[in-house]
Amino acid sequence: MRTIYLDYNATTPLDEAVQEAMLPFLGDNFGNPSSVHHVGQRARVALDESRERVSAILGCKPSEIIFTSGATESCNQAIFGAAWLGHEKGRHIVTSAIEHHSVLNSCKYLASNSGFKLSVVPPNDSGIVAAESIFEAIRPDTILVSLMAANNEVGTIQPVAEVGEYCANNGILFHSDAVQAFGKLPFSNISQFRADLVSLCAHKLYGPKGAGLLYVRSPLLLPPLLHGGEHENERRAGTENLPCIIGLTEALERFVINPVFHAPSLFPLSKRILDFIDSFDITTFRGHRTLRLSNTIAFSVAHSDSIALLSSLDLEGFCASSGSACSSGSISPSHVLTAMGVDNFQANSLVRFSVGREISSSDIDHLIFSLTRVLDQVCEPTSSQQPVNEK
Repeated sequence: MRTIYLDYNATTPLDEAVQEAMLPFLGDNFGNPSSVHHVGQRARVALDESRERVSAILGCKPSEIIFTSGATESCNQAIFGAAWLGHEKGRHIVTSAIEHHSVLNSCKYLASNSGFKLSVVPPNDSGIVAAESIFEAIRPDTILVSLMAANNEVGTIQPVAEVGEYCANNGILFHSDAVQAFGKLPFSNISQFRADLVSLCAHKLYGPKGAGLLYVRSPLLLPPLLHGGEHENERRAGTENLPCIIGLTEALERFVINPVFHAPSLFPLSKRILDFIDSFDITTFRGHRTLRLSNTIAFSVAHSDSIALLSSLDLEGFCASSGSACSSGSISPSHVLTAMGVDNFQANSLVRFSVGREISSSDIDHLIFSLTRVLDQVCEPTSSQQPVNEK
């Protein structure tokens, strides 16, 4: 049975050229960039060159880049660092209810343990957080706003430039988790987000796991999240993961300026899935039909749950995902769908397909055939697929 991977928003395979670029640093070029001998200095040159290359892609200064272990660390450093910088001015933070947990839980920690106040702004029923709703939540003591560029579960694209402009005009730091935007949306330079802080990672972009970065607009001096040595210009302690930083750099160069997930060949594939979902009365599309990542289709299924659906799809050879977190056999409804006003039962039946460059039209043929059978198997007999004319 052939595996058909439809979970590119979760992670991507490592690109062969990216892997080739990494290999020397997993072999002979193994040095620690902080070492003074020639082996370490070779590694230092490679690290500095990576920072220069990344800054050229993003359109920023090399000094504005902090290499991290991934987006979770980047988001944590952005949230905690901005809170520390602004705590004398105010202790109010604004974020959205559909953020990744690395943002939401960091903000909630500050609210629960450090005397900060938190406003969590809900989206509309299509998963869009209105800029006006963010503006209404801002108070005189607001020091930080964090809004993702694109949602990982339903793919909705958020008004980050508009929010960032407002924050800049009102002296408020603005952070954007842009992990799902890079490689999926048109990109000119980092200033398009109008953000002081931007998080991204490599493994959503055909790069390696274990590498990310945080853009910090100068002249901000963000305090470190990790303490120890003087790595990353004293902003992030710990020996740099040079092989993965090389992989991150290579992936950014290859797949951002010409977005790998924005290719015209992917549009008809995701549209075929959407058309199929729309043709049945037991499936409900979740998200916005136009303001969304073109590779992402999310839907819920009546009379079922995510685990049953995903398990059945897995037996058919398909790797898909859901908004549910499964831990020790327990299932939690998608926090994104519940924020959109979807009831817990429907939120527990979310399925997300996210396509990538390896997916072909024949793969979608197979998916539609198999998904028809899966829906018959996991749904109540009274809910078998019945085409509808309107949804």
